[in-house]
Amino acid sequence: MNAGALLHECRRWFDRTVDAWDHFWFTPRSPYLVSILRIAAGLFMLYSHLVLATDLEAFLGADAWINPELARSLHDGRFGSADWGRSYLWWIESPILIWLHHLVAILVTIAFTIGLLTRVTGPAAWFLQLMYLHRLTGALFGLDQIITYMAMYLSLAPCGSFFSVDARLRIRFEDKIARSARWRWFFPSQSPSVAANVATRLLQLHLCVIYLFGGLAKARGESWWDGTAMWYAVGNFEYQSLDMTWMAAYPRLFSMFTHITLFWEVFYCFLIWPRLLRPITLLLAVAVHGGIALFMGMATFGLAMICVNAIFVDPAWLKRLVHGNQTDDEADELEQIDAVGLDLDAGGLDLADVEFDEASLSDSGLGDSGLGESEVNVANVDYEAVRVKLVDRAKKVRVAGRKVRKRYLMLKEREKELARNTKELERQKRRFARRVGRDGDQSSES
Repeated sequence: MNAGALLHECRRWFDRTVDAWDHFWFTPRSPYLVSILRIAAGLFMLYSHLVLATDLEAFLGADAWINPELARSLHDGRFGSADWGRSYLWWIESPILIWLHHLVAILVTIAFTIGLLTRVTGPAAWFLQLMYLHRLTGALFGLDQIITYMAMYLSLAPCGSFFSVDARLRIRFEDKIARSARWRWFFPSQSPSVAANVATRLLQLHLCVIYLFGGLAKARGESWWDGTAMWYAVGNFEYQSLDMTWMAAYPRLFSMFTHITLFWEVFYCFLIWPRLLRPITLLLAVAVHGGIALFMGMATFGLAMICVNAIFVDPAWLKRLVHGNQTDDEADELEQIDAVGLDLDAGGLDLADVEFDEASLSDSGLGDSGLGESEVNVANVDYEAVRVKLVDRAKKVRVAGRKVRKRYLMLKEREKELARNTKELERQKRRFARRVGRDGDQSSES
């Protein structure tokens, strides 16, 4: 292989690597899944705040189990290495201020959970949660850390697109939102976005890192190699919620569970990415964390870890699972719209797949693209000019496709609202009929 061929192969490899990187990070993804995870993270944070509220001064007060001075010293280097963990709660000792602050945290968390102004309440809920973590050092466990990084990554995504008050407000004030880019940012649409994909990828990679280092830490202990770690877990009465000591009669069984758990956790970061192995890896995650939730008395931690693992579920598959065949039809229509102009990276545009007629796209100026049949004559074609015109035409078609998609989503929302109003009208009619019947019976008896 000469130097020119080697250089060409290196360039091709580099181009494929860059394309794969761009596809991994910057392919638009539906915010459907992150919207569901928003509800889960919000509920877990709300649960944590309510637990603190049962004895708030014992957790945060001046005479708390870990008082503000001790909490501060655990971070500023007096008892080890200094870190960047800081919290303004170190300097709040007034019971009234502590309760007012906690009430604000609860209200912000509720707003984030129900999807009210998630662009603001999401970062605010994460920040307040982080301040509690830095104040409550020594009184935390895995749940607090999990929900904190869940909230952090969800704050980067349009997680208020589905199942939220924001979605209702976006429909109600559609005209005003359409005219303002700022309002469109506050009330994100349900269309796929790069932000949803970036947040998803960050959470996925963070989860892989957690499992990798957690598995390596387990591998340093002898009990995970000799197969007794599972027995020590289920035989510990401090964490036992169900009696699993019967497993002592089957040492090979808990030895097998121990080695499978260790292998799964260490190699999770490799097993989760291939499509063929992903369902098996997620089923093992449900089994491991479900077992922790059921048998070790840590239900919230186990459920939270199962929810975090759901970040690897395909949003389109989940949407079909939740909404059934109706969503399949909607997805097919939306895929036809999104198919417009998505193959530009390949060097051209397959316009044969575009099913828009000329009349429906007249407003986008496609008729003025100037690409006639004579210009595509193979005998004397200016390939660069054709490529430029194809790219220009693809951009116009993409703009038109987005308009059609937006209109389609709006009409589907109005259709659902009309169906709800129709059902309510039918209920009122039946209620009125029953009332008229009762009045008639009373008048006949009198």
